[in-house]
Order: sequence, then C-alpha cells, then structure tokens
Amino acid sequence: MITVTSWDPGRNGEFMEGDHTIWIEKFRPHHLADMVGQKEIVKRLQSYVKEGSMPHLLFTGSAGVGKTTAAISLAREFFGESWHINFRELNASDERGIDVVRTQIKQFARISPLGDASFKILFLDEADALTPDAQAALRRTMENYAQTCRFILSCNYSSKIIDPIQSRCAIYRFNPLDPDSIIEELQRIVTHEGLTVTEEALHAIVYVAQGDMRRAINALQGAAILSPTIEEETIYAITSTARPEEVTSLLNLAIRQDFEGAERLLERLLTERGIAPNELLNQCYRALVQREMDESLKVRFIDHIGETDYRLSEGANSDIQMKALLARLVLSSRESR
Repeated sequence: MITVTSWDPGRNGEFMEGDHTIWIEKFRPHHLADMVGQKEIVKRLQSYVKEGSMPHLLFTGSAGVGKTTAAISLAREFFGESWHINFRELNASDERGIDVVRTQIKQFARISPLGDASFKILFLDEADALTPDAQAALRRTMENYAQTCRFILSCNYSSKIIDPIQSRCAIYRFNPLDPDSIIEELQRIVTHEGLTVTEEALHAIVYVAQGDMRRAINALQGAAILSPTIEEETIYAITSTARPEEVTSLLNLAIRQDFEGAERLLERLLTERGIAPNELLNQCYRALVQREMDESLKVRFIDHIGETDYRLSEGANSDIQMKALLARLVLSSRESR
C-alpha cells in the first residue's frame, strides 16, 4: 500500500502525511517559474508582474498544456498570499448564456479591487463555450471595467472567440508539451512520492499523454495506486491504450492484405483490451503520419480513417465501422499493387 503525501502551499511548502489529494491539483505549480514547457509564454507573463500591470489575455491551446496553471500562477504573483480575494475563476461551459455575463461577471468586474491591488483578475475558462450573444455582452464589460478588472480568457479554439474580443486581448498560443518537459515533471513527482518507474514506462506515459500534462499525471497516479514500481505494461493497461507495436502490426496486416489476421487483432484490442474505437483510430493516424510508406497509399489510409472517425461521431455502429475500415485498408493495399 502506498502512503500518499502532499505538500502545501507549493513546491517550497511542507509535506503532510495521509493527504490523498488528486495529483493534478497536488502538484500544480504555484509560480510561473515552476511551470515546465511554454518558456516564451512564461517569460512574457513574468514581464507583466515586473511592470505591475497587464492587458486582457486570451490563452488558447489544447487541454492540459498549462492555461489554467498560468492564469492562477499569474494571479498569485500579482496579489501575493491574498490572491484569492482579487481573483475569480468561472467556467463558461457551466453557464454559457448572456445572463452569466450580465450578472456574475459584471458584478465582479464593477467592484473595486481590495487591498493594495490596482485591479482584479477574472479568469474565464472554456470561453469558447459562450454563445455569440454572451460574447458580445462580454466585450462591452471588458471595455467598461478595464480599470478595475482584467480578463483572462481560456479556450481550446480561438476561432470560436469573436474578433472584437480577440482584438482586445494579448493572445498566447500554448503548444502541446514536448516529451522532455513531461518527463521532467513526472520525474519530480516520482521523486517526491518515492516511486520506482522504468524508463520504458515514462516513455509510455509520454506516448499516452500526447502533450497533455494532466493526462500524464493521471496515468502516473493510476499506476501508482496499483504498485510503487511502475512498468510499461501497467501504463498501457490502465489507460486502455494499444502499444505502438500493436498498432504497427495492425497496419502491417492490412498492407499485406491479411484481412482475417487484422480482424483477429482488432477484435483482441477492442474486446479483450477494452480500447475505445476512437482512441484506436487516433493511434492508427499517429502511426501512419510517422510511417515511411508509399505516399499515395498513406493518403488513402488517412482518408479512410478520417471517414470512419466521422461516421462514428455521427453515431454509426462502431463494430461495423471498424471492420469496414479494415476492409477498405485491405482493398486500398490490393489496388496499389
């Protein structure tokens, strides 16, 4: 049984025995300098702290790349220990209509900051979930109360944010974290938790995470619950992910036009291993992009995967569609000969 420890309030805080906090919160950096990856963004945000002022900000990027951490860390560095009294976080996906802008957001923005702070910060997560009307109302609120409140908007797709809001913000595009940054953070957690993790397991977590630190830490914690010694096989098992060589074997069978062999492997991955069809499609696509093969055949394969992904998103039967995908891959391989 693993004894889980936690520390508070940050990386320089003290550890406490017996706290079973979820690791993505337990190990969330409290300062900009503690963030891994996104070095250029961190440097620019630190310059705001040094100047004591900041514009409205728009953070955009995929999940788990540090957008929320950057916003909270920025507030901590601006306001110190009393950061929470001048900082508010709202999730736009919970309440996405115009009423939330006219009530909660406007009410917070219009009140003067407390203490010595010259402004407050409102962090609006998943801002791309706001309706167009709500975004239009938010634009006016950002204009009218800019002296007392600065906005940090976070979204996965900046194209879903209306142009008037984008033009009022300094836009920061967060990239998926590189493998070295993820491994650096994982090794820090491993050291603090007293775990033993093989190098192959670390690379397996990087493969599963796809640049998402939150997914990487969750995978590590899930494996640590089972055993303090973490191996590669455990990572693939708990995340219901096919090993890269299994995906390669599936594609090889299709290229060799061995439909029955590919079908048996597909059945084992989907049924016995419990891998989700969409996840397997994603892994096949990743393997194809990196694979050296006939370009025309690669294009056909990617087209077939994209078509299957669309059909699944529209509610088609997953078993039929996955086997139909294999059939199309085999036929394309046959036609290319």
